[in-house]
Amino acid sequence: MRRPRLKAPAFLPVAYYHCVSRVVNREFVFGEEEKDKLIEYMRLYERFGGLRVISYCIMSNHFHILVEVPQRPDDSALPDDAGLVAKVRSCLGDKLANELEWQLELHRKQENTAAAEELRKKWFARMWDVSAFMKVLKQRFSQWFNGRYARRGTLWEDRFRSVLVEGKGQALRAMAAYIDLNPVRAKICDDPKDYRWCGYAEAVAGGKEAREAVTFLAALNPHGGMKPDAAAPTTPKEALRRWRCHLFGIPESEVRQKKEAAKGEMADIYRDRIPREKALEVLARGGKLSQADYLRCKVRYFSDGAVIGGKAFVDEMFAAFRGRFGPKRKDGARPLRGLAGGSPDERLFSLRQLRTGVFG
Repeated sequence: MRRPRLKAPAFLPVAYYHCVSRVVNREFVFGEEEKDKLIEYMRLYERFGGLRVISYCIMSNHFHILVEVPQRPDDSALPDDAGLVAKVRSCLGDKLANELEWQLELHRKQENTAAAEELRKKWFARMWDVSAFMKVLKQRFSQWFNGRYARRGTLWEDRFRSVLVEGKGQALRAMAAYIDLNPVRAKICDDPKDYRWCGYAEAVAGGKEAREAVTFLAALNPHGGMKPDAAAPTTPKEALRRWRCHLFGIPESEVRQKKEAAKGEMADIYRDRIPREKALEVLARGGKLSQADYLRCKVRYFSDGAVIGGKAFVDEMFAAFRGRFGPKRKDGARPLRGLAGGSPDERLFSLRQLRTGVFG
């Protein structure tokens, strides 16, 4: 089956996408300066586009971003001319804002409402849209990169790949953890907090947007929705602790026991886990792994699965996009091969049935 890039149907009020883009020829060209600049642009266009980055990781030749995309507001709820200009000014600077303001004022003075609305439409088309976000992010970074190194030509090997992720806790938390653990899988570090170009490390370092994202992830109920107020994290420190538990596959009760044994000091929560090579052997034999060990392997479902979520969600997306699949395909959800299942509400499914090169 041809790999589909699916845009969330209109009935989803909020959509989540795992987006991946690679450098042409997969050359290792991103050093510290390049990674910092890409994150700078990511945060800039996140704010401008009305999106929220849930998790990210910038590697030396590719990047991952898990982004929350709300539906575009109704026309009646869109900012007026002054509001649009203020948005552009706060995110993109005075030059673009002044030019936009001048053009809008000129159209209004000439009573050319159609031209003014067409201009507004072009600007709003850049917001609340994952494709527009990725396009402007990659274009702006390419301009900076080519100028920095006096080069010409394309920087990226293709447009980008994306996976639509269910907004419920189990799928979203698994995908975010998979992204945070990229440097661990690449054997760059044993702990993602030591790799500063990922969302978790930024949150540990005190980054406002990253901490808010971790707090959101820590408050998600694996069975759907948000945790009750009594169970939700009350401070960024508590959210970081809970997210660290999830990354390392440690039950929170076990952490509390270790903390009490340490006489109130925060015990480290490294988990004794099987080596990655052993995990791959288990998968090659058709065995199953716990999610904590599964996420430390390269798993193509998370980048090529088209849709990731619970069975009901994946089946719903299959029905929404039925015309993109052949007549022999009768249903949508395919279980993630090699992932040990929990309760029915905790199991993860993919829209694509990957057969080769699934693990690495």
